[in-house]
Amino acid sequence: MTMHPFCRADHIGSLLRPRALKDAHKAHAAGAIDDEALAHVVDGAIAETVAMQEALGLGAVTDGEFRRRSWFDGFVEAVDGLVHKPTRFAFVEDGAAKVPVPVPFAEAPIRRSAGIATHELAFARSVARAPVKITMPAPSVIHFHRGPDCADPAVYPDMERYWEDLIAVYRAEIAALAEGGLAYLQLDEVPVALLCDPAVRTRVAAWGWDWQALVGRYIGAVNEALADRPPGMAVGMHLCRGNYRGKWIASGGYEPVAERLFAEAEVDQFLLEFDSERAGGFEPLRFVPPGKSVVLGLVSSKTPALETADALRRRIDEAAAVIPLDRLAISPQCGFGTTVGGAPMGEDDQRRKLARVVETAEAVWA
Repeated sequence: MTMHPFCRADHIGSLLRPRALKDAHKAHAAGAIDDEALAHVVDGAIAETVAMQEALGLGAVTDGEFRRRSWFDGFVEAVDGLVHKPTRFAFVEDGAAKVPVPVPFAEAPIRRSAGIATHELAFARSVARAPVKITMPAPSVIHFHRGPDCADPAVYPDMERYWEDLIAVYRAEIAALAEGGLAYLQLDEVPVALLCDPAVRTRVAAWGWDWQALVGRYIGAVNEALADRPPGMAVGMHLCRGNYRGKWIASGGYEPVAERLFAEAEVDQFLLEFDSERAGGFEPLRFVPPGKSVVLGLVSSKTPALETADALRRRIDEAAAVIPLDRLAISPQCGFGTTVGGAPMGEDDQRRKLARVVETAEAVWA
């Protein structure tokens, strides 16, 4: 592990799908173009978004998650045994939780029969000069969002077998990504962030779950998944309270989980949302041990309003009063294109926000 972030100007992974890409998917669904024509458009869009990220000066680039319908959809589609079913956690709109999304459910034994993100890595590396980051949902994402009904009990009467199978998928995929030359892996951890919200903890208790035991299980799953990762692969954990077209699921600072998560999760850095009051203050960063770093998610992907450089610098200074500045970096708080529907902003807004991340990083850590 290293105390310094992988890069000072980072981003979370997903980016807004360009209009040409959306139009190609619609044409493909209508039978107007074939698989080869769609693949050509997808590859071209990825090459362009990689070039855009490099031109801005971001320290790591992604393929924008352009091959996925949502940030975790590629995982579910690629892994045998997983399908989508409705979530038990709806996104908040107009002050009420009323926007549902499909989430993972194990209807058959969980198996990795092919690569999950290996093809994404191979193509991104073929068009990128900068280091490539690959994102994957954390194991907790596959388990949490339907509560105890996360798997067919006839398939997994013993949940320990469920975890064994799921972790085996991660270990095999991470080994394949390492063989493919991956420099930077990001695990997107939503449930642990949601458990910072007292309302979510109440819901979990009604299911008969102990939220603290759940946090321990999720940390353990990450550590088991990463057990054989090579020393040259940096690993970050992004904590997210939900992001769907600018909507969210939960509120609450990191204090309830910070001491255990930051100490026990065997990752190099944490990419943390700090874009609004819902995320709380920087005080929990006091628990980040010396061997780990933090990427401050200060730039919102939920609104087109552009943060000022002065405001960002003030917030970085506030965080640096808790954890040394040389162990900090900056990024947007979440991805811009966590689903095909994207965020309530345009590509120009996204570009300005990413440029502001780079501009701020260069000013602070020049």
